[in-house]
Amino acid sequence: MRKLRKLGRLLQKPAWRRGLLAGVAASVEHATFLASHRIATVLDAGANKGQFSLAVRGFWPDARIVAFEPLAGPASRFERLFAGDASVKLIRSALGAARCDAEIHVSRKSHSSSLLPIGDLQKKIFPGTDEIGIEPVSIAPLDDAIKISTLARPVLLKIDVQGQELEVLKGASKSLAGIDHIYMEVSFMALYVGQPLAHEIVAWLAREGFVLAGIYHLEFDRSGRSVQADMHFQRAAAANFVG
Repeated sequence: MRKLRKLGRLLQKPAWRRGLLAGVAASVEHATFLASHRIATVLDAGANKGQFSLAVRGFWPDARIVAFEPLAGPASRFERLFAGDASVKLIRSALGAARCDAEIHVSRKSHSSSLLPIGDLQKKIFPGTDEIGIEPVSIAPLDDAIKISTLARPVLLKIDVQGQELEVLKGASKSLAGIDHIYMEVSFMALYVGQPLAHEIVAWLAREGFVLAGIYHLEFDRSGRSVQADMHFQRAAAANFVG
């Protein structure tokens, strides 16, 4: 039933219908957040096949999107999906604290792949996300990948990187001053080996002047424990840009 409801929503907007024809379902579960803000530029860290960027197109058709995806297969799908959209750019790289080469743990479900080893708890709570291989990737700091001062504001940094959230933020230390909103998936329990948890990320961003402004899509395990959620952070100045 949930899949049928999502399909019904995906048929509502032309961009999302085009995505379906390309085999990519826009992540319309983020519609509540997207519909309540006005954004000029989106930095999509962990873009995968373009699910979030496609959802963005349904709400902000004129927004500029700079996306980052290190896995070859999903990156190729993303590029095909947005081949005719001059306002979308994909950088085939992971984001992190420093420029380097690394290996990513490829999950059976590509959106669950991570630079960190996939933990037993991840595989238990989300069946089918076990590791099926290793793929070499490049990592770059956001500060090196973009010149934040050239981007139209307000700017949204979306992060969905399976345990690498703090590494992405550390590599954006210079860029954060030009970012108005951060929207990221965070975990309350370790799903990947060595990942930071939600309270660490909230505290780190508070020191950088960002406040927690909203929590979306809180997920629970079978015993009722909180597993993960999407959190929206903004700095005080960002309130001037809210639509």
